[in-house]
Amino acid sequence: MARRGRPKGRSSDSGPNPVDVHVGKRLRLRRTMLGFSQEKLGEAIGLTFQQVQKYERGTNRIGSSRLFDLSRVLDVDVGYFFEDMPRNVANSSPAQRQGGWSEGDQAAFEHQRDPMVKRETLELVRAYFKIEDESIRKRLFEMTKALGSASKKAKDAQEEKKKRGRPKKSR
Repeated sequence: MARRGRPKGRSSDSGPNPVDVHVGKRLRLRRTMLGFSQEKLGEAIGLTFQQVQKYERGTNRIGSSRLFDLSRVLDVDVGYFFEDMPRNVANSSPAQRQGGWSEGDQAAFEHQRDPMVKRETLELVRAYFKIEDESIRKRLFEMTKALGSASKKAKDAQEEKKKRGRPKKSR
């Protein structure tokens, strides 16, 4: 019997659903943070590295039992895979989507600048956890927060200065 009125899982252009792509990105993020190869993760849950690769791209959907297995192997809650999901992505789930996924929405999703999926972030996290001395790690953490705060303050001050314009020279 054919299903009627039920939204399909794929976007109108037959590409992966943005929710599946988001879950795949979170899978890749956690796998790389733990230093697992696709092959090593696949072996842990009885899959080939190609299947893991398809999950990470969002090409293949991850079923609930497989997602449960992945969360156990990667030591995260199942909800981890859905964290930080942009609203436009959440709205594109089959039950939420009405009228399809527009080209503009797709482009915005693909070009989203998520610092958590950048290689630089992953390398920084790995290097940080290679520091065995906990007190050194804590000092580095505090220094990094201070640098970030100082950088933000400097940027805010610079923007405020631009808004006010340059002061006139007195003669």
